[in-house]
Amino acid sequence: MTEKIIAACDGASKGNPGPAAWAWVIGTEGGEVAHWEAGPLGTATNNVAELTALLRLLERLDPAVPAEVRMDSQYAMKAVTTWLPGWRRKGWKTSAGTPVANKELVVAIDELLADRRVEFVYTPAHQVDGDPLNDAADRAASHSARTQEPAGSAAGSPLPPPEPGSVRPAARRTSRASAGGARPKRAGSGSSGPTLKARFPGRCRCGQSYGKGETIMKNADGWGHPTCADAAS
Repeated sequence: MTEKIIAACDGASKGNPGPAAWAWVIGTEGGEVAHWEAGPLGTATNNVAELTALLRLLERLDPAVPAEVRMDSQYAMKAVTTWLPGWRRKGWKTSAGTPVANKELVVAIDELLADRRVEFVYTPAHQVDGDPLNDAADRAASHSARTQEPAGSAAGSPLPPPEPGSVRPAARRTSRASAGGARPKRAGSGSSGPTLKARFPGRCRCGQSYGKGETIMKNADGWGHPTCADAAS
């Protein structure tokens, strides 16, 4: 019996919102791609694509086998390892009392995580020395977002090549968190764009509030947590 499944998932949105897709990859013991699948979502946000990718992967995995899930979305990772327990306690409301964004996806993921051993690993995207499974999921999601066509190993589809200019040199960094467990590391210097101290309280795109004086960063929807800014990429 397999001791642990190593997998990755990713979502893509060309416009945020724009043509979007999800993808997952399951690796071999040697770290190569064993199985993968990608599917179109029509017009959707990057957050929807990222959460859908995780949902589809969890539906595919054997719940009896421990899994390590690698992803490059800090929004999706924080949603399942940090924010989800609080959202559940509050009846799927944020700390500001507003409905959780993408509630149906979040609730479905929460149900699939019940009684499972899943460790989430943050892996920065588009790195020369990055994680090969995450890279494969990224390529598959991006290709399906552009073509709006499903693809996968079961259909005999070859993995699409990297998009031109998508890879940049950088040191490989990872952070780990189990579902409902430790809080993953903040993006820190890994986030792009300027930051500033909030002059007034506000609400991030993730649904969580930020306070006056807290460090915030510009994203496609306004201002919010630096760790959620990558959802625009």
